[in-house]
Amino acid sequence: KSYPGEALAGAPPSFRSAPVNARGFPASRFTLQFYVEDCTGCGLCVDNCPAISPTDPKHRAIDLVDKRPLIAPERENVAFFETLPVPDRARVNFANVRGVQFLEPRFEFSGACAGCGETPYLKLLSQLFGDRLQIANATGCSSIYGGNLPAHPWRAGADGRGPAWNNSLFEDNAEFGLGYRLAIEQQTEAARTLLKALAGDVGDDLATAILAARQVTESEFAAQRARVAALREKLAGRSDDAAANLLALSDFLVRRSVWIVGGDGWAYDIGYGGLDHVLAQDRDVNILVLDTEVYSNTGGQASKATPLAASAKFASSGKTVPRKDLAMQAIAYGYVYVAQVAMGANAEQTLVALREAEAYPGPSLILAYSHCIAHGYDLRQGMKQQARATASGYWPLFRYDPTLRRSGANPFRLDSQRPRLSVEDFAYRELRYKVLTQADRERAAHLLRQAQAAVDERYRIYEDLAARDGSRFQPNWAEA
Repeated sequence: KSYPGEALAGAPPSFRSAPVNARGFPASRFTLQFYVEDCTGCGLCVDNCPAISPTDPKHRAIDLVDKRPLIAPERENVAFFETLPVPDRARVNFANVRGVQFLEPRFEFSGACAGCGETPYLKLLSQLFGDRLQIANATGCSSIYGGNLPAHPWRAGADGRGPAWNNSLFEDNAEFGLGYRLAIEQQTEAARTLLKALAGDVGDDLATAILAARQVTESEFAAQRARVAALREKLAGRSDDAAANLLALSDFLVRRSVWIVGGDGWAYDIGYGGLDHVLAQDRDVNILVLDTEVYSNTGGQASKATPLAASAKFASSGKTVPRKDLAMQAIAYGYVYVAQVAMGANAEQTLVALREAEAYPGPSLILAYSHCIAHGYDLRQGMKQQARATASGYWPLFRYDPTLRRSGANPFRLDSQRPRLSVEDFAYRELRYKVLTQADRERAAHLLRQAQAAVDERYRIYEDLAARDGSRFQPNWAEA
């Protein structure tokens, strides 16, 4: 949190703060507060902390130590921290990673595996879109730690508003999320029709402002919420049906953000037919695939996202075919926003992709590389292993934005550099690849050579797409 310096009056002696080193925040301070009792000891934050002592490379701004002596003082610090005001979302810079850290998370303390690679994406999603989020969650890891009652991680803010979350099955979650969007469109249209009919009663200026409001930036959402609050005040106490119906539907006048969330077992396999059906509808839905490359929740079975040469249940002697390229299948539609991201490789690219996908007025698909305990290594190295996946060319970062064709630009942007590591250097840090070398070294070497060739060819295809001019892509049929 950032706050005025005078807000520190009455702070416990051990409470820490520092000046905000950014323009527009004179005399402001900030605190990065750790909830010590909830720390799982995964070590991800320590391993990724960029602030290293110049005299002792083993000492960082964050270190793992015995937390028992810290519990009592940190309870006091947490209690004081929670009395500090939450930063105004309309004044936070959404464009960079540092700014987004000042957005209040609406996803916390999930109970997922220590060091889970999926949960950082959901936390970021909750920070960016807050109480406008409406999530359809496929059964899998994210539905278990996401709906772990009675203490589920999705939470409301101080105003009582927060994300709306529900879980559906493997096979129909995409359709379930599409149902969200269809229902929202119907209820929004009903609210707008009622508002037009009652414009004279609530005030023509207010009605016009609500109906014509642009809702893209956070300040615009804040202004629209204020207008809707004013509308509700004018409708309060009226007993006629039209006013009662508009009052009930008024929240739909603030644009909602629909996200369909699940793992690769859902997106690539069991729910793929529904996912493809939803992409083909050209509706404003966002799909986030938390790609662990196996069925993580049920024990690490192979999915169509499992890479060539990796071992998994039902592929114990190594997967013999490359993983499905779901991104290219979605790009083939021409009007779907598609991005492949890895937070550990490029957090800024992840942030930009999520914001672009949400702003895009049609279907969007985000494939998010998620390290997993099923990969077989110390997950405190998870973010660095994500970076190696990208550096090897195995998981290139890219964005396909159909709106760029309006200016004749290439809609495909390759955001990662050419491979500078071998697939072997990435893969043999993980047990899922390394285990086969113990059972059949020759087969393991053969499959890894095939994996390297598959990565080289796929990257060549992506480079070819990135090098084209905008005229060499299919038209956006939705705009034709």
